Parts: sequence; structure tokens; C-alpha cells
Amino acid sequence: MTSASNCGAEPADLRTAIEHIVYGYAERVDLGDFAGVAELFADALYKGGGPDDPGVEGAAPVQQIFESMVRRYDDGTPRTKHVTTNLVIDGDDEAGTAMARSYYTVFQQVDDTPLQPIIAGRYHDRFARVDGAWRLTERVIFCDLIGDLSRHLTVDPFAG
Repeated sequence: MTSASNCGAEPADLRTAIEHIVYGYAERVDLGDFAGVAELFADALYKGGGPDDPGVEGAAPVQQIFESMVRRYDDGTPRTKHVTTNLVIDGDDEAGTAMARSYYTVFQQVDDTPLQPIIAGRYHDRFARVDGAWRLTERVIFCDLIGDLSRHLTVDPFAG
């Protein structure tokens, strides 16, 4: 099994490796695998509150954020689908650095509500190749359109 911190991103191809990380994040969140999500940030800065958020660095604080803020239901998942689109990757393979931008839309369905979009925004990511494998070094999350997050989060990060 490949290291979770690069989400199976062993391919030498920069684009393929980064796609594995970006799409792997969405899959892990939707599976309720918050330890797996956190592993992606082992050597990365996570700025879930946008560019002005000082962020947290490392797996343990990222996992704590997810465990404390995201609801999981009886099936162990948050009952969401993070759909990531419009992925643009700018990389310098020789230097071993890359940046990516993408859009996300999160859909949720729980027993008492139909399937609906609950939030949409953008990810701005930075990557570095370390020991031949691409790794996430920073993620900034922009929350552009906000719907009903009450069945997804245990707190309202946009209150106040």
C-alpha cells in the first residue's frame, strides 16, 4: 500500500500524482476517513478558513478539526459527496514544485432532507516532490457559496 500522505501518488507524472491527492481528499472526507484526510496534511498547512486563516500544520491538528467539526452518521460517513472540478495544475517538474486550483461543490443527503448542495468554493493548493513522491504542502479553502451546513457541521464557522 502506498503512503496515505501522497494518496497513492507514486507516479512520476506530475499531473497524475496531483490528481490523486486532490481527488483522494474528497474521497476520504466522504468516506469519513478523517485520519486518512489528516495524513494528506502530514507536512502541509491547512487553511480551512481562507487566505487570512493562520491555519494549522500537520496531521494531528487537521484530524482534530475534522473529528470535532464534521458530523458522521450511523454508516460512519458525513453523507456527503465532494465534487471537485475545474482542476488547473501549474507545475515545475524540474524544481519539484506545483500549484493547483480547483472548484468544489459539496452535496449532502440525510434521512430527513433530500440531496442538496450545501457549500461550494475553491481550493488553492501547493505541492512539492519529496523523495520522488508529490506531497501537499498547503491548502487554502475558499467558501464562496454557503447553504445549509447544519446537518454537516457541529458548529457554524461563519457565525459572528
